[in-house]
Amino acid sequence: MKVAIIGTVGVPANYGGFETLVEQLVRHNSSDEIQYAVYCSKKSYDEERWVYHGAKTEYVGLNANGMQSIPYDILSLVKAARNSDVILVLGVSGCAFLPIFRLFSKKKLVINIDGLEHRRDKWNKWARRFLKFSEKQAVKYGDVIITDNKGITDYVMEEYGKPSELIAYGGDHVLTYPDEELVGRTMKEYGIEKDKYAMALCRIEPENNVHTILEAFENAKKRLIFIGNWNKSEYGRNLAEKYKNSEYVKITPAVYDLNVLNVLRSNCSIYLHGHSAGGTNPSLVEAMFFAKPIFAFDCVYNRESTENRAVYFASSDDLVGKLNDSTIDLAANAAAMAEIADRRYRWETIARQYEALY
Repeated sequence: MKVAIIGTVGVPANYGGFETLVEQLVRHNSSDEIQYAVYCSKKSYDEERWVYHGAKTEYVGLNANGMQSIPYDILSLVKAARNSDVILVLGVSGCAFLPIFRLFSKKKLVINIDGLEHRRDKWNKWARRFLKFSEKQAVKYGDVIITDNKGITDYVMEEYGKPSELIAYGGDHVLTYPDEELVGRTMKEYGIEKDKYAMALCRIEPENNVHTILEAFENAKKRLIFIGNWNKSEYGRNLAEKYKNSEYVKITPAVYDLNVLNVLRSNCSIYLHGHSAGGTNPSLVEAMFFAKPIFAFDCVYNRESTENRAVYFASSDDLVGKLNDSTIDLAANAAAMAEIADRRYRWETIARQYEALY
C-alpha cells in the first residue's frame, strides 16, 4: 500500500509538530505492506534524498509556509493522487481544493485537521474565513478525519455531525541523554542550578499567554527561563524589552539543539504551558516525559491532555497564587504527568494508530 504524506515541510524534521509527526511515522513503520512517500519543500533542503528511513521523498518547488503554502499543498495533492493508494493530509490549508480534487480522484483521504486554525488570533478576518471554509471541505471530503484532542473531536461532531479518530502526538523522541560535560557547560552558560528555576518554551504569541506567565513570575519574585522566538513579532520584541533587566525572568532565544534543550527541561523545578488553542500541543506532551510538575493554562485542550491532573491557571494573579501555594503536591503532579505520557504519548503507539486507518 502506497501512502503519500502531504502538508508539511518534509523530512528530515527541522521543526514543527507535523514535521516531527511525519519523521516518527516513517521511523516507526514496521509494516512491509506500507510504503510511505513524503512530499517535501525543495526550498527548505539543500540536499535532496531519494529515500529517508525507508520512505520515498518527493520534492515540490514551493515553500511549505507563507504565501506559497496553499499552492504547495494543492500541487502536492495532485502529484500524490497519481502515485499513491492513500493520501495522509496534515492540516487544512490546501483542503479548499478538495471539491475539485474529488472530480478526478477517488483516492482515500486521511486528514488530520490540526488545531482549529480559524480560531487563532494571529490570523486576520479573511484568513480565518478561508481556514474555516477549508476545514469544512476537509471534513466533508475526507474519508477519515483525525483529531488530536478530545476537545476537537467533540467540536467536529457538534459542528459537522461527523465522527473522527482521536490520535494525539508522541513525545518520547525527546528522551536523549546528554553527557555530563554538556550538562555542566549548559547549566553554566545559562546560569542555572538544578531545581532552582521554572521553564517555559513556546512560540511567542499572545494566545500562548506569554505576557501572563512573565508578569506572574516577576510579581511572585521567582526565577523563570522563557525560551522562544522573541524577535519574530512586535509582541515578542516588546516583552523582551520590558523584561530584559529583570532579576527573575530570563528572556532566552530559541534553542534548536535537542540535547541542550533537554538539559534545561530535565533540571527545571516546574514547567509552564500557556497555550490556549490548538488541541494537543507537542511541547506539552514532550515536557510531560521529563516527570516535572506542570502548570498549564486552564482550557479544555490542556485539561484533556493532562487528564485534569496538572495545576491550572487562568490569569497572572491566579498563577502567582498557585506558585505560592505550599499545599500543592508537586511530586504527585510530576509523577502523574510522566505516567500519562508513558501511557498515551509514545510514538510506537501513535504510529500503529495511524497505520490502522489506511
